[in-house]
Amino acid sequence: MKRVAQVIAVRPEKLDEYRELHRRVPEPVLTRLRHCHIANYSIHLLGDRLFAYFEYHGDDLTADLALMAADEATQEWWRLTAPCQTPVPEAAPGAWWATAEQVFLME
Repeated sequence: MKRVAQVIAVRPEKLDEYRELHRRVPEPVLTRLRHCHIANYSIHLLGDRLFAYFEYHGDDLTADLALMAADEATQEWWRLTAPCQTPVPEAAPGAWWATAEQVFLME
């Protein structure tokens, strides 16, 4: 299993919309996440930063993320959520979410 933590900023004027969207995530989007071997996915808010965490239980995260990106329901979901977000300065060039480094784990 691989743990993934990511950070992105939320546009302050879009915060209520972002919260509302996540109160009713479409089932096809959740199904695609599960089919891509993603579990325990959560998003947390602090100030204007969103912190996401998920556990990947597959063998090829890059391939599963490509399958997700090709999914029509997921693309529609991203069209709704993307205007609410903006990459943080720490994001890699061209990246949307910035991946955080794990510095501690207690199991």
